[in-house]
Formats: sequence, structure tokens, C-alpha cells
Amino acid sequence: MNERVEQLKGKLIVSCQALPHEPLHSSFIMGRMALAAKEGGASGIRANTKEDIAEIQSQVDLPIIGIVKRDYADSKVYITPTMKEIDELMEVKPEIIAMDATLDKRPKGVSLDEFFAEVKAKYPDQLFMADCSTVEEALHADEIGFDFIGTTMVGYTEQSKDLKIEENDFEILRTIVKNVKHPVIAEGNVNTPEKAKRVIELGAYAVVVGSIITRPQLITKSFAEALD
Repeated sequence: MNERVEQLKGKLIVSCQALPHEPLHSSFIMGRMALAAKEGGASGIRANTKEDIAEIQSQVDLPIIGIVKRDYADSKVYITPTMKEIDELMEVKPEIIAMDATLDKRPKGVSLDEFFAEVKAKYPDQLFMADCSTVEEALHADEIGFDFIGTTMVGYTEQSKDLKIEENDFEILRTIVKNVKHPVIAEGNVNTPEKAKRVIELGAYAVVVGSIITRPQLITKSFAEALD
């Protein structure tokens, strides 16, 4: 692990993403969002698409977790689902590339094991993060050699729809941390400073916070709904 990635230990990573249907969708805006995150104390950024990452790299000198979100008709997997997305990210070389590591089939029916073996053979020196939704998936990703294990997808898949990351004092996270060899990055509905502090106390290597910082339409909605 290089020094830039080591500086993430115990720190905050801010997810700066806006999809095409969202008001802030713009590489320019995501670059400034990352700059604002850095000014606020973020030590890393998670970002979507090579275009956004290139712009963010022009604005901040922080390690980046890169992804490409892309839908394929034959698959539920949409976070860096094929080699096409990996190749795109390698054009801008984020410190870490994250991909869906759930046990759902990838496009064209390719298994996670097959895909990850192919990716590691092509890019052996790149660091990879597994976006998981269950303890089982996290243990599997750890076993096949992902460099980081993430709780990103907890609650967002069919197999995890009844799970919440914070239940029973982050029991899912604690179980994963206890049973894997690789560092664990807490992500997914870590939406208060108190939760972010707690996951680090419980052994997470770093914590990713997204919508509650970088999606103003959702932040506004929480206030408006409280008044309704």
C-alpha cells in the first residue's frame, strides 16, 4: 500500500457524485465539490467516471476511489461492472478502483471470481475495493484478494434489503472487521458525524460519506419533510 493510500487511515473520504438525472451533474461542479470537501477536512474522494475524476485531480491532490456506474440490461451489477469500465478508470489512474462485489451475476453471466481474476491479471499493481452488501460477500471478496472491503451496498441489494448498517451498533461492520484480513472501508448510510466517528472506533480503516454532504436536493428534502 502506498503512502497516499495510507493517509486515508482513520480519515474521512467524501463521495462526490452526481448522476445524469441530478441537478449537480457536471465534472466542473464535482471538481469544486471535491475542493470544498478538502477545505472541510476530507482526506480522500470517491468519484464516478473518468471525466469527473480528471477534473477532481486538477483541483485537489487527494487519493481517489474511482468507479464507473453503468447499467447493463442483463445484470443488476452497475458499479464498475465490466473490463470496459476498468480500462476507462485506468486512463486516469485513481489510487483505488471500487467495483460491485455482490454475488449477483455480472453482465453476460460472468461471476465475480472470473471477472476479478481477469482484472488482476491485466492490472496487477492496481488497488481494488469490493463494494459488498452482506457479511458473506465481504468474506468472499477478502478471500479472493480484494485490497479493501467496503460495506457500500448494505441495504441496496435483494439479499440485503432488510439490513441496516447501523443496526445493533454496526454489527455487520464489526463482524466483517473481525473476520477479514484486508482493511475495511465503512460506507453506505453513514450519515452523521457520530456514525462516522463510531465506525472508525470499531475498526474501519476509513469512512466514506456521500449524500448527506454532497447531494443538496436530499439534504433539503429532509428539512422540508420535517416541516410537513
